[in-house]
Amino acid sequence: MAKWKKTLFIVGSLLILAALALMIPGPSPEVPQLADSAPFVWDRTGYWSELQRQFEDARTKNCPALSKDIEDRLLRVDRLLQEVENNRVPPEAQLLGWLEMEFFELAPLVAACPQKANRFVRLQTGIRTALKRRSQDWDMSLRTSRETLYRVLYGSRAAVEEVLLQSQPDQVKALQEASDEPSATPSAKILGMTVHSGDILLSRGTAPTSALIARGADFPGNFSHAALVHIDPESSLASIVEAHIEEGAVVSSLRDYLTDRKARVMLMRLRADLPATREDPLLPHKAATFALERAVSAHIPYDFEMDRADPNKLYCSELAFDAYQRLGVKLWAAESTISSPGLASWLAAFGVRNMTTLGPSGLEYDPQLSVVAEWRDLDALWQDHLDNAVVDALLEAAEGGLELDYSLWELPLARVAKAVSALLNKMGKVGPIPEGMSATAALRNRWFSARQVDLMQRVAKKADAFSTKEHYRAPYWLLVDFARTAIKE
Repeated sequence: MAKWKKTLFIVGSLLILAALALMIPGPSPEVPQLADSAPFVWDRTGYWSELQRQFEDARTKNCPALSKDIEDRLLRVDRLLQEVENNRVPPEAQLLGWLEMEFFELAPLVAACPQKANRFVRLQTGIRTALKRRSQDWDMSLRTSRETLYRVLYGSRAAVEEVLLQSQPDQVKALQEASDEPSATPSAKILGMTVHSGDILLSRGTAPTSALIARGADFPGNFSHAALVHIDPESSLASIVEAHIEEGAVVSSLRDYLTDRKARVMLMRLRADLPATREDPLLPHKAATFALERAVSAHIPYDFEMDRADPNKLYCSELAFDAYQRLGVKLWAAESTISSPGLASWLAAFGVRNMTTLGPSGLEYDPQLSVVAEWRDLDALWQDHLDNAVVDALLEAAEGGLELDYSLWELPLARVAKAVSALLNKMGKVGPIPEGMSATAALRNRWFSARQVDLMQRVAKKADAFSTKEHYRAPYWLLVDFARTAIKE
């Protein structure tokens, strides 16, 4: 009996020592060199409040009384748009500032009378198409070019979505077609859109970290994932080539791609008039075929470090970039930069080692690509805005010193889970912790997700109370204020 007690004591002591050893935290992640850039800042709080006041005033009037004002403003924006379409417009042109202002100030009236919402969305689609065409002549390495394109494209999208969120789902179209960019590559139908082999799908997931991917850059965006479309020329079978955090590079069926709920999907296509596509019209299909064959021929882990110098790992944007670059087309006219110390510290804690990357959102502004169509899940759009507002407020707190945290008590179990994951990875299977992600990074990810969800629920309650009182949904700038308050609470 005494022998058994002694054995149990020794085993128990060893287990306790092993657990204590597994609780020893690793070194703090070193923050890489920041990008030589600066965050874009709107700094227009007073203007947003004035637009909200105009919306509240418009709501007190009936739509027939507002009809002439709305029509006049629509015509003014349309005339400015025609000037942009018909002239070589430099990024510093005052015309673009007028276009931005007129579009912003039309939004409160349309939000009050959403019968005009579809026309408003089509107008924004026209602005995006025209400005992307004009930006083909701009030097996208210049800050002026990038800021102008971002202000008008991102700003007009934000105005559209404020209108959509004040509308009923049956008042607006979920799918908005844009530029009918010709293509000689094989095609198929996805989400009511004709897609071609080599097209790029930008999307926004609904997971908490999707908001961080979309917002975590000097130019915050709306997309968290990029994927390549491949269409088999004989069967017309559509496949999606993408890189997932859990699995690395994979080839997904169209059904699998659509099963993963998305708040938005944008379809982009390489311009047919580029020298490379004029010389070889099938170049996009060849890029997609290369990516597909590479993904099925060998396991390619996810690139958490965001290191394009390492060809053996790929993150989602890098997959599309790599496939096209091998055929002489360098996508992302302007790379995504991270120059905020707080944000860089958080990303480093997740394993990122490069602060100049290829963010999915950044591809929207590449003049080499045409936006063919955009589809929004109108039910998920509100959730998208809540998530973004919370992450924007959290990133502000990160600049103030808020650090990603985790429980030391969970570290031993996480390290065991990581060891199990490593064994499963060697057998070609997916483990509980993604390949390439450390145990501490997984715990920080879990902490961030839990914090984001909790704050989002608090913000949603504040937004519901606002809607009950005011009888309309809180605009985005108020959601950010609600999130700031929730963080302090």
